[in-house]
Amino acid sequence: MHPLIEVPALDRLLRRQANVVLLDVRWHLAGPPGIESYRRGHLPGAVFVDLDRDVAGPPGPGGRHPLPVPAAFEAAMRRAGVSADSLVVVYDDADSTAAARVWWSLRYFGHDRVRVLDGGYRAWTEAGHAVSTAEPEAKPGDFVAAPGRLPVLDAEGAAELARAGVLLDARAAERYRGEQEPVDPVAGHIPGARNAPTSGNVGVDGRFLPPELLRERFAQLGATDALDVGAYCGSGVTGAHEILALHLAGIPAALYVGSWSNWVADPGNPIATGDG
Repeated sequence: MHPLIEVPALDRLLRRQANVVLLDVRWHLAGPPGIESYRRGHLPGAVFVDLDRDVAGPPGPGGRHPLPVPAAFEAAMRRAGVSADSLVVVYDDADSTAAARVWWSLRYFGHDRVRVLDGGYRAWTEAGHAVSTAEPEAKPGDFVAAPGRLPVLDAEGAAELARAGVLLDARAAERYRGEQEPVDPVAGHIPGARNAPTSGNVGVDGRFLPPELLRERFAQLGATDALDVGAYCGSGVTGAHEILALHLAGIPAALYVGSWSNWVADPGNPIATGDG
């Protein structure tokens, strides 16, 4: 299944009353809670999913957004109405940063029928479609979490990939270089990682670039389908966006879910700064 869906195609599905579960996962790293955006207006029928509570485990040494235990993720998706036969469409404000983490998580836990609304809530409203403030009660789903369906990296694996393959750091350049670190206690990057900010995966409208442009972008960074590739970020959210962009480009890649927040939890892990 193609990982993206455009607004017109989603509108047609909803008009046919297809078995679509809409998940609103608007989330802001340093901004107001996403539920506030949801309550001001969302796609009709959408259920809010809290990225911190429903798509990640409790923060700690494993990172700020570690993998949730299967039972917790299963329960959260069932509450949202996800069943084995559901087509899940997930969206955020515009650029799919948070939506990609839900796309990745559902696929990791065994649900492949999931798509990201390209351009998100902004694209929906700019197309003139109605929004709602009603908060529907989802019919409980029967989703069963079966973890391990996508490749993941731990700190040791990320370090090895940075040496022997291609490890992409999805954070902004100033965080990669160690010039500033607004969230984690130590600034810098994993030695050998190459900077590929997720902002470069989308256009000004928040939609993903065409696959050929994504392939060109990643090839310039040395990432092709001929090499082992992985990605990380601060806590495994924008890193999932990088995985989605790589997927669109035809490049399989593993996610270091713990990412930088897990890496710096071990004082023995080396830190690099600057552009190298």
